[in-house]
Amino acid sequence: MERLIRDQLLGRWMERHQGADAGELDGAEHQFTGPHNAIGLGVPPEAILVEPRATNTGDNIDFSHALLDEHGLLDSISSVMLISRPYQQRRSYAICRKRWPGVDVTCGSLPLALDDYVASIGDIERVMNMLVGDTQRVWVYPAKGWAIEQNVPAEVMAAYDRLVDAGFTRRLLAEG
Repeated sequence: MERLIRDQLLGRWMERHQGADAGELDGAEHQFTGPHNAIGLGVPPEAILVEPRATNTGDNIDFSHALLDEHGLLDSISSVMLISRPYQQRRSYAICRKRWPGVDVTCGSLPLALDDYVASIGDIERVMNMLVGDTQRVWVYPAKGWAIEQNVPAEVMAAYDRLVDAGFTRRLLAEG
């Protein structure tokens, strides 16, 4: 994986944000974050732009867009890759498509089975609350104008309802 990342980034720029949630990343995800790690993978320091102000995904998109514009790079961007936790990919995609509609968006994360992800975090209650909260954001964010609409299959809604009924509500937003 390191070679693939290095080969894809050499000779190109990369942008890295450090949002408020950065400390929540598990060790496996975190190993590919930060300028020093990119440099260690062979990315030239002058090809790295760091965006330090973002505290949420919308900020990540908006501030990265502005940073690229400030450096005269915006017109050369036709696609972006968003790296996130596995369960945040749909939300990240939807927010990016809303806020930066002119680019092709690809999302990625480490390919971890749910059991392995829970083990890496070490707290199943926390993970389940995060999963439920992020699932809800798939329909709440478009209603607020923050993301594009996406279809939520009936079986996903049924699973969401069961998890909410089971008490996994710590990360839910007020709807309405």
